Amino acid sequence: MGFQTEFNSVCKFKSKQELYELLEYGRGKMVKSGFRVYPTGQKVIAYTPDNEAIAIVRILVSIAEINFQGEEVTEVEMELVRKLTEEEARVQTALAYEMFFGDNQG
Repeated sequence: MGFQTEFNSVCKFKSKQELYELLEYGRGKMVKSGFRVYPTGQKVIAYTPDNEAIAIVRILVSIAEINFQGEEVTEVEMELVRKLTEEEARVQTALAYEMFFGDNQG
């Protein structure tokens, strides 16, 4: 049992539904497997399931727990600060591929 630290600039959604709720309602949450540490109170870049930068969000709450199925999970609640412009999204996506996701962008 241990915590995995997330990068300060990355908040990657695995679920399109969780991302849609954030963009539609201005608040949302995501559930990640394993115990993770998110920078509560900080602004971070949110990425789509396809590794594309899409928005700036503020992390409101990060709770790591063992759910009823006995799995280690982390729930992260956030609020939308703003969507990125097309140019910002392009640059952040390119940087993220180089720094976090691997530079095999095609």
